[in-house]
Amino acid sequence: MTKAHKGDELVFLPLGGSNEIGMNFNLYGFGPPHDRKWIVVDLGVTFGDQTTPGVEVILPDPQFMVENKDRLLGIVLTHAHEDHIGAVAWLWPRFKAPIFATPFTAFILREKLREAGLLDEAEITIVPLNGTIELGPFSLELITLTHSIPEPNGLAIRTPLGTILHTGDWKIDPDPLLGSVTDSAAIQRLGDEGVLAMVCDSTNVFVDGHAGSEAEVREALIPLIGSLNGKVAVACFASNVARMDSVCRAAEAAGRRVCLVGRSMIRMASAAKSVGLMEGLKPFLDDHEAKAFPPKAILYLCTGSQGEPRAALSRIAEGTHPHVSLGANDACVFSSRIIPGNDIPIRNLQNKLADRGVRLYTERDHPGIHVSGHPCRDELAEMYRWARPTIAVPTHGERRHLLEHAAFARDLQVPQQVTPRNGDMVRLAPGRAEIIGEVPAGRLYVDGRVVTPENGDALRERRHAASNGVIAVSVALDGRNKIVSGPQVRALGLAADDAEALDDMLDDLADEAERALDRLKGPDRDDDETVESAMSRAVKKASQRLWGRRPVVETTVLRV
Repeated sequence: MTKAHKGDELVFLPLGGSNEIGMNFNLYGFGPPHDRKWIVVDLGVTFGDQTTPGVEVILPDPQFMVENKDRLLGIVLTHAHEDHIGAVAWLWPRFKAPIFATPFTAFILREKLREAGLLDEAEITIVPLNGTIELGPFSLELITLTHSIPEPNGLAIRTPLGTILHTGDWKIDPDPLLGSVTDSAAIQRLGDEGVLAMVCDSTNVFVDGHAGSEAEVREALIPLIGSLNGKVAVACFASNVARMDSVCRAAEAAGRRVCLVGRSMIRMASAAKSVGLMEGLKPFLDDHEAKAFPPKAILYLCTGSQGEPRAALSRIAEGTHPHVSLGANDACVFSSRIIPGNDIPIRNLQNKLADRGVRLYTERDHPGIHVSGHPCRDELAEMYRWARPTIAVPTHGERRHLLEHAAFARDLQVPQQVTPRNGDMVRLAPGRAEIIGEVPAGRLYVDGRVVTPENGDALRERRHAASNGVIAVSVALDGRNKIVSGPQVRALGLAADDAEALDDMLDDLADEAERALDRLKGPDRDDDETVESAMSRAVKKASQRLWGRRPVVETTVLRV
């Protein structure tokens, strides 16, 4: 490892995942400010909601890293959850830096890069579990943790100015079913060496006790699924391979064959088998084969536990899935939690299933069928006892999570705490940890196949149209600027008592547009932009009078 020189600094810069849960994008820098070398840890997405109509995927804005890409040494991925790797295929072309991942994560990432047409371009180095990575002044060691996906890793990041423990997502599971237990000995050895800072998951900081073990979930699922009649569907996160394995073994114990429904389920099962997981199970049925089995002999393992509209379970609930149906005497088990913000779509999904006569089983009425993948307070305390950092840097949480985590670390006698927002540059060494600057940090929206800024015109207009409606006005003028046809007015998303009343209101708007045109004289009437602007203003003003709204107005002038 190189030695530190005068002027060198060790900094942490979150550009996603601090003040929010999801979209993790963390940077570590070493060196003098004018020649700082960087590594990226994770590059994930978050998802759209009712405030982002038409946008399902949201990316962190990488502009700072793009501007410093010549000094970017590599992208290191801790595990394969979407909020940690989902943005790689979208943003990697802007960096073109080497990627480092363990085998399971690399398998999932390759599929994403293949879909994006980047598989032959991106350089992926597969790192074995407990392996090491050397990147300039950074010496990284992977530390095995437990989480709700195979191969979760913490990172021991050694630098000439101190060692950082970046936990990624984790919990302490004494019996994770698939994969190894948390390597507490490695973390304690780090603590003995001296950990300068721990950058740590804050998701469950408000929850007392322990998150619970996957083994406990299996013990709950086996008797539950064994007690059910008719067809059974189980919804869980496809990335939780241990949960998938438990559901499959519970199904087999009940004499049922398993059909995977949903592309991500099939993809995750393939990834798991590629690294030797989920062995000893009967082959999965496809949804055509499953039709031939009697109801008591089949279990559908489905995507869509969060009410995603295009996922398998939503299509089943709508009755639009081409091969799978559920009805009276059938059951659906939700082996998952409600992610904050998804309450309404999940409730709607469950109501649709119930309306079909499907019996529902959730963690609320059967608490043992799900456990979290993130550490509760007792686990956080244990991690701090093992690592004994000088600085606590909470991440992976909303603002209230980060502040509570910092207070908890203070209670545990951690000497320093710092709670950055996305874009805050934290100097970890030399000297006391503090925020020393701010860089631009924002979001990019994936709008169809186009990546746009979060404050772009398209989404702003779409939000406005969703709230206020749209009016289209057209008029045809001849060579002497006389009206040949129109103005014609059409409306979308504007209410009236009946069709006749709406026609009267549109006629009123057409009259206002014509009067605005008549008020224009001479050169103003020759200019299409002036004509369109005048009619738009008049229609908006009249719309405010008629509906109490100011809709999006699109005006077109045709010259004939």
